[in-house]
Amino acid sequence: MDHYMTIEGSVQALCRMVQMRDPYTATHQHRVADLAFALAREMGLSEVRQRGVQVAALLHDIGKIGVPSEILSKPGQLTECEFNIVQTHPRLSAEILSSIDFPWPVVTTAAQHHERLDGSGYPHGLVGEEIILEARILAVADVVEAMSSHRPYRPALGLDKALAEISKYRGVKYDSKVVDVCLKLCRRNDGLEALLETVNLDRMFSGSTV
Repeated sequence: MDHYMTIEGSVQALCRMVQMRDPYTATHQHRVADLAFALAREMGLSEVRQRGVQVAALLHDIGKIGVPSEILSKPGQLTECEFNIVQTHPRLSAEILSSIDFPWPVVTTAAQHHERLDGSGYPHGLVGEEIILEARILAVADVVEAMSSHRPYRPALGLDKALAEISKYRGVKYDSKVVDVCLKLCRRNDGLEALLETVNLDRMFSGSTV
């Protein structure tokens, strides 16, 4: 129990640090965590693995603290050099998180969340089963939330475009089962916001703070 309480405190502290530096990233991480948790739960993962996915999602972009704020908040399109800098954040996230003794594959999940099944992702161009399931879940949640929401460099593209993206690349870039579950949950709950609200309610009644 003491070990889990220590981890809980570390997660909370890291989340607050991101919130202070970059509110956009902090909000994104929390929304992705809710969506990733809902996906893992619907897929029938054990409660332990659900929790691991949720924690990894809460912290997956912490490496962006190593990216200059003027790049993160740039209102226009990034240059190739700037994008290359942004692409370092999964590796930085893994480096930061590696100092915590997580009982879940949080470090690997954070490191792999921009990998794609066809090898087109980064930072290592992993293919298929080389990417752990937790990272494949996080990848879908990350893309759907990011495309659905406002960003400093563009307005929200909307849920329809986000779902069209994962549908188009189902089995190519994104795990087929994860995509199917995401589509089902969004339709069953009449949209992303309603789906995320169900996770918030579950958290409220369970007493969880993360």
